[in-house]
Amino acid sequence: MALMPSLRSLLQRVLQVREPPQRTALAFAMGVFIAFSPTYGLHTVMVLFCAWALGLNFLALMVGASLNNPWTVVPILGATYWVGALLLGRSDGPAFDWHDLSFGALYEQIMPYAGPFFLGGFVLSLLGAALTYPLANYFLTKHQQPHPPDQATPLPPPQDVR
Repeated sequence: MALMPSLRSLLQRVLQVREPPQRTALAFAMGVFIAFSPTYGLHTVMVLFCAWALGLNFLALMVGASLNNPWTVVPILGATYWVGALLLGRSDGPAFDWHDLSFGALYEQIMPYAGPFFLGGFVLSLLGAALTYPLANYFLTKHQQPHPPDQATPLPPPQDVR
């Protein structure tokens, strides 16, 4: 038995959400923005905050943010640094001295790459969200099942009681 629902079942749940497709697409695109953001370790907190503060669909946000997962984290990290280095005109790749793994030595080795990493993450976040929104909106508009109106019977009109 799988602990996490499959991607197909998550997408089916997103398609059954009772909100306009534009709003669900916005939540998904914001989730993609979060997935590519360089704030590793805070992605779930960011999803919870956006769901709470902006009233966006938690499931759509979480599905979008799940693009960054254990299978995609290495390519995303590589693309993040590469885009930032390209934009800053840097051609050097990260090189680490694995002989001294103290906090101070790691800090000194990582800091020169922080700028390209954060710039690349921000650019990829914007690009991912900008590309995802229209695609998600189109897909949701085309495939979302229309929900019938609530079947509650209307109350009869009030009658004068004399």
